[in-house]
Amino acid sequence: MTIANPPPATALSPDLLGRFAAIVGDRHALTDPAELEAYVTEERNLYRGHSPLVLRPGSTAEVAAICRLAHEARVALVPQGGNTGLVGGQTPHHGEVVVSLKRMDKIRDIDLASNTMTVEAGVILQHAQERAADVDRLFPLSLGAQGSCTIGGNLSTNAGGTAALAYGLARDMALGIEVVLADGRILDLLSKLKKDNTGYDLRDLFIGAEGTLGIITAATLKLFPKPRAVATAFVGLPSPADALKLLGIAQAEAAGHLTSFELIAEIALDFSVRHAANRDPLESRHPWYVLIELSSMRDDASGALEAILEQGFEAGIVTDAAIAASLAQQQAFWKLREEISPAQKPEGGSIKHDVSVPIAAVPEFIEQANAAVVKLIPGARPVPFGHLGDGNIHYNVTQPLGADKAAYLARWHEVNKVVFDVVLRLGGSISAEHGIGVLKRDDLPAVKDKTAIDLMRAIKATLDPLGIMNPGKVV
Repeated sequence: MTIANPPPATALSPDLLGRFAAIVGDRHALTDPAELEAYVTEERNLYRGHSPLVLRPGSTAEVAAICRLAHEARVALVPQGGNTGLVGGQTPHHGEVVVSLKRMDKIRDIDLASNTMTVEAGVILQHAQERAADVDRLFPLSLGAQGSCTIGGNLSTNAGGTAALAYGLARDMALGIEVVLADGRILDLLSKLKKDNTGYDLRDLFIGAEGTLGIITAATLKLFPKPRAVATAFVGLPSPADALKLLGIAQAEAAGHLTSFELIAEIALDFSVRHAANRDPLESRHPWYVLIELSSMRDDASGALEAILEQGFEAGIVTDAAIAASLAQQQAFWKLREEISPAQKPEGGSIKHDVSVPIAAVPEFIEQANAAVVKLIPGARPVPFGHLGDGNIHYNVTQPLGADKAAYLARWHEVNKVVFDVVLRLGGSISAEHGIGVLKRDDLPAVKDKTAIDLMRAIKATLDPLGIMNPGKVV
């Protein structure tokens, strides 16, 4: 995808290349095209960038030195974590220098009394989860890319995931952060305090800013008690409206124990079964499915889940269900859900949307969006799935059977418009958890409050007056 209005890139002289390399050491300053490849492409192949230099700092001091030199020389920087972003925010579209945080992967501190863990930005999300489990705690952020995405990237995009229903987004799981500003100053907000009313909450400026205001180098994360019992079920039902009714039953019965409630269309399950070697958990197909999970500090999660399903059967909104009888079966249920996105690739082009609407409006959104995209492109195959519990639906649209992939993807913005029109009509958001990046940058002014856009641009101009921090992204 071509990015419009590229900002001018500063050519790097041999002297400037040498000065940057001296900060991190020659072996961590990459210029060979073969080595750069992994940093300028992204998983979906939607974007391809270019860069003369990738820097891999090993400390906050090195990141600060990079920013000071970039500020002095007016060199644009693109911060990058695990390079798993889905909106092009981590790609050097116009020849910027990439600052990869992957080497900054230390767990600095675990404080069980405060229930906090302080980590560097390059720590892989799965490693943070595992380290928390080692000390009998839970770090609940959970994403399909958790084996490769990083904490810095999670915070920069304010990632959501399958546990957001119970624990919130990445922003809600961070007590403090450390950030390097555009001019190289270090902002130390690594607090373990739950209460700190000392002025503006600067932390939240940088979480979700996608590296446009500064580079997050470390964070103090919240830890939670590790559940003693987890119960998971895969449920077949007739419609999203029935799924919404089941959600109401689950919330009434399980109170704070409901951790995930995922909605899956039959076509999404079909793709995951056929293309990702997964097994259908139920004996026959159903128009819609729900993956529901309860967690408890006691041993009664299964009983509560059975009570929810029993009410669903009695009300006629559940037609079949399977409760995981083992950890392996539980993992198989989640594998089916997590592989929905990659399983769409063999079906051809997929135009993707990460949107949210009020929870009560999810059935109406799906019905209206399905009608709109099929009217626009007859034969298009909507593949809705996602986090019904918080109103976040991944509304993907797969090309018609036999269609030309390139011609179909060329209509990306047409499909965006009809989907976004439905989202906005229902009071929703065009970006729920993946961010803005470049994919939705040009759509943002039309859907965001004008005063909010003005304030965002003013904050950007104040913190990054030279426009060198991830230019061309978000605003």
